Amino acid sequence: MKLRPLDDRVVIKQSEAEEKTSGGIILPDTAKEKPQIGKIVAAGPGKLLDDGKRSKMSVKKNDEVLYAKYIGSEVEIDGEKFVVLRESDVLGIIEK
Repeated sequence: MKLRPLDDRVVIKQSEAEEKTSGGIILPDTAKEKPQIGKIVAAGPGKLLDDGKRSKMSVKKNDEVLYAKYIGSEVEIDGEKFVVLRESDVLGIIEK
């Protein structure tokens, strides 16, 4: 199944949660924090403006991004977890 986001929404595949702390302590599933970093797997065409044109998206497919912590809708498709959120909820693009 494919998910095609509408307007200014993006679909993000979350990075895996950290398994252990920097000190080497292994974290149980209940103590793992929800990751805020992920890779964009799909982006919508852009927000529809009042004049009927679409605004250009600042992010694109395969960008690794940082996004707000408790934002978006979590969905599961074919056993994989994704987050769908608005482009404005993306805090920045991670450049390597």
